[in-house]
Amino acid sequence: MGSDNMIKLIVAALLSFLFSFVLEVPFINLLYKIKFRDSEKLSVDFRGQQTLFNQLHGHKAGTPTGGGILIVVSSALFTALIYLLTQFNFNNTSAVLYFSMAAFGLLGFYDDAKKTLGKRASGALWCLRLKYKLLIQISLGLVIGFLLYQLLGLHTLWLPLLGTFDLGYLYVIYAAIVVVATSNAFNITDGLDGLSTGLLMISLLPFWYLASFSPFSGDVGLFIAVMLGALLAFLYFNIYPARIIMGDTGALALGAMLGVIALIVGQSFTLVIIGGVFVVEAASSLIQWGSMLLRNKRVFLIAPLHHHFEALEWPETKVTMRFWLAGIFLAFLGLFVALL
Repeated sequence: MGSDNMIKLIVAALLSFLFSFVLEVPFINLLYKIKFRDSEKLSVDFRGQQTLFNQLHGHKAGTPTGGGILIVVSSALFTALIYLLTQFNFNNTSAVLYFSMAAFGLLGFYDDAKKTLGKRASGALWCLRLKYKLLIQISLGLVIGFLLYQLLGLHTLWLPLLGTFDLGYLYVIYAAIVVVATSNAFNITDGLDGLSTGLLMISLLPFWYLASFSPFSGDVGLFIAVMLGALLAFLYFNIYPARIIMGDTGALALGAMLGVIALIVGQSFTLVIIGGVFVVEAASSLIQWGSMLLRNKRVFLIAPLHHHFEALEWPETKVTMRFWLAGIFLAFLGLFVALL
């Protein structure tokens, strides 16, 4: 990627920040007006036992929880302006990226609406069980995998020191696993003010550089630039004490987006390292769930891991910043592995 193109992408990131930042305050006020806020409720685990969540975060009940909606919408609108006013063209790569974000965002919006409606959420529409939502995620992941395979011609997996392997049609299944796993891992991490947003920006930076080695460099580079600007604007209002929370709309959408970027750039294995904090957070929840199921004992005071440190009386801001530092280290490590 030439220096002229990089300058254009940096300008796009800065303008995306200004575009999203201007919309943040009116959008937050709108969420307060329509009462799109997480209602206070007793937090229990899958066995119905009360957790420490209310003790740690009960005071945040009532904070608007639709930040992800603005991130997705503002980035899409700003990108549309770029396509209309510049020489950038909307193509299959852009279509797959925005379809992935929109599809998982709509599923997350279902959860956000159910939470904010509280007792008003009743009837068959609001009774979608966890296993059915997972089934929808897998279906969306397979659709995305097929689009990556059919429209972008992706079908290989690169492993450091081992080389490239042709997966053929199995690539569709592999891509679905990557997208669904990344989406849910990111959603699990989204539990502290600024935590997941900061980690996502840290993860996107090395992929922004790695995209320059990809045949899809222009489209992916522009997409990441726009997303970085929108995320930076959101982070200003999301850091402690947060005026707005990302919600499942943003968590599922942005997690899926990160997985798709890694697949397009051809660095899905490196994603495990660059997004290592997301992996550890998801693993801590799985370990807790397995231990409760098999031994009826908790490994952590509360899962995921960031809440465990809070329960150990670490201030929320300390947990967030330490996790950001871990994310920065893993981003450099992943970049090193990718460049081997």
